[in-house]
Amino acid sequence: MASSIASPSLDQLSINTLRLLALDGVEKAKSGHPGAPLGCAPMAYLLFHKLMKHNPAHSKWADRDRFVLSNGHASMLLYSSLFLAGYKVTLEDLKSFRTWGSKTPGHPEYGLTDGVEATTGPLGQGFGMGVGMAIAEKHLAATYNRPGFSVVDHHTFVMCGDGDLMEGLSHEAASLAGTLGLGKLIVLYDDNLISLDGPTDWSFTENVYDRFEAYGWHVHRVMDGNDVEGIEEAIVAAKAESGKPSLIGVRTVIGYGSPLAGTNKVHGEAMSAADAAATKKFFGFPEDQNFYVPDDALANWREAVKRGADFEAEWNKLFAGYKAAFPGQAAEFERTQAGALKAGWEKAIPSFGTEKPIATRNAGQQVMNAIFDAVPELIGGAADLTASTKTIFKNSAHFAADPAGRNVFFGVRELGMCAAVNGMAVHGGLIPFGSTFFVFSDYAKPALRIAAIMEAHSLFVFTHDSIGVGEDGPTHEPIEHLMALRAVPHMTDFRPADANETAAAWRLALERKGPAFFALTRQDVPVIDVSKRDMYASVSKGAYVLEDAANAKVVLIATGSEVSVAQGAAKLLAADGIGARVVSMPSWKIFDEQSAEYKASVLPAGVPKLAVEAGATLGWWKYVGLDGDVVGLDRFGASAPGPIVMKELGFSAENVAVRAKKILK
Repeated sequence: MASSIASPSLDQLSINTLRLLALDGVEKAKSGHPGAPLGCAPMAYLLFHKLMKHNPAHSKWADRDRFVLSNGHASMLLYSSLFLAGYKVTLEDLKSFRTWGSKTPGHPEYGLTDGVEATTGPLGQGFGMGVGMAIAEKHLAATYNRPGFSVVDHHTFVMCGDGDLMEGLSHEAASLAGTLGLGKLIVLYDDNLISLDGPTDWSFTENVYDRFEAYGWHVHRVMDGNDVEGIEEAIVAAKAESGKPSLIGVRTVIGYGSPLAGTNKVHGEAMSAADAAATKKFFGFPEDQNFYVPDDALANWREAVKRGADFEAEWNKLFAGYKAAFPGQAAEFERTQAGALKAGWEKAIPSFGTEKPIATRNAGQQVMNAIFDAVPELIGGAADLTASTKTIFKNSAHFAADPAGRNVFFGVRELGMCAAVNGMAVHGGLIPFGSTFFVFSDYAKPALRIAAIMEAHSLFVFTHDSIGVGEDGPTHEPIEHLMALRAVPHMTDFRPADANETAAAWRLALERKGPAFFALTRQDVPVIDVSKRDMYASVSKGAYVLEDAANAKVVLIATGSEVSVAQGAAKLLAADGIGARVVSMPSWKIFDEQSAEYKASVLPAGVPKLAVEAGATLGWWKYVGLDGDVVGLDRFGASAPGPIVMKELGFSAENVAVRAKKILK
């Protein structure tokens, strides 16, 4: 640290300290984005020093305000703010920006850096997650608050730039936020007229403020990014607006104070040493000192620690009274905030008999509604497809009409929906899900990847999972989607074969706490008899022997609706004197987690293997080997009744039996 230096005001000194810490972090790394921190520092200072309700000593306090840096390339602005405000981020952490193993990576990462609420960087994602956080706050407030006890009462602040607002995701999310009246959401827009390629008028000339007003937002503009009083007044006004989300546009100068100010040259690369020195000179800081923190500025910033302790102490007192008056609700709140499931909740999961086939999407609906009371933190909906994906709670209102309702109608906004689901998940207190047709997971892929990077407890229910969709044709028949999502690290896949595997998959998805997706059928499939099988134990291994034969000559591995096809093929093979083992593999990821001994017991070495799945063959070879084969699809589907499409493209017991015989020769 250093002694105090002369400054026009303590506020300005503190802001400039933030600016130059961010600059030095980028300069030391020789990599990063110095422009946005130099321009946006007044906004960050007002939030972390004065206007946000947060406790740096307890970054996970339940009723804190959330801050999301959607323009995550400005990460040094956030890291420097966290250090100055007193979070568990040190000056040494700032000096190790963008280096191996540091707590200060190039873009903010949830779970890595104290005080970082969400992983951001892909533009628009933070905006969408901010909407999800505001949905979570509104739902939890409606669920738990009682007269005199507003135990859930906080805001979500998002900082974004032009790039965020160009991305289609922000349009989807902003439209949804306005529709839902998310009054606790406040977005600060860094309106600096510059994008990476050059002036925004080359590519972005719409009236952003009129657009947001049309969405139903409260809109405020501050024409000088250094007008601290004006920015504060705008934020205070936004906090007073309870019925609409707020957009505050702040006209900043990118790279303010540097020789490159106002140009795209200061957006995404470190300055020269001479330009960095000139910037420090502009702000009256020593040109030859790096990571210079005046004592007065640090003491001023660290007032956030005392204020934060007071905020939490006041809330703890409120919650103690709440707990005495409403012990049941308080216990539920504490349980869900801790991420623990209710004891014995799994007893509510239904079992299905073999009397008639059932589509796994319909089985999923029955499971969801059966556990409705046992898992009250489960909330979500579909991208305007609840009637088709069957993801609706029959005994709950919808969120737009009653924020305590657990059915969220996301509209035709697949990417916005999944980003919001991620925001709800990292907010805490909820287990959220979103659903759509599997083929439309393409629209949502960036948010699915962010869910996996954060290892958030985000659930994605995809139905109409194969060419079995039939008449809608190739545009609606997923081919490559299973493999694409199986390739995402940390993402658990579930493609259950029947209703009972679906029930077990739901239990595992809730217990495992990380991101997961379901691929469920529209068409009915036979139900597996569980009278002599513990289906949960079987599915919890990822793959298991469903049917076996003495001295089996071939192993048939299948997923989803193709498991029953494999069973039919095994019968045909048996009639020809060829014993076949049928393996159901509802989850590649879970199977890969098992011991080598277990995997060998299911897929024994030396026995030919044939995989059967109505999707891309890519990836199956690690299970079947070069001597095995795959009945799959490396082409698009076709439009015809589902059973005909399945048969014509090779997914019949007869064809599988023929293919199995070929690998025995």
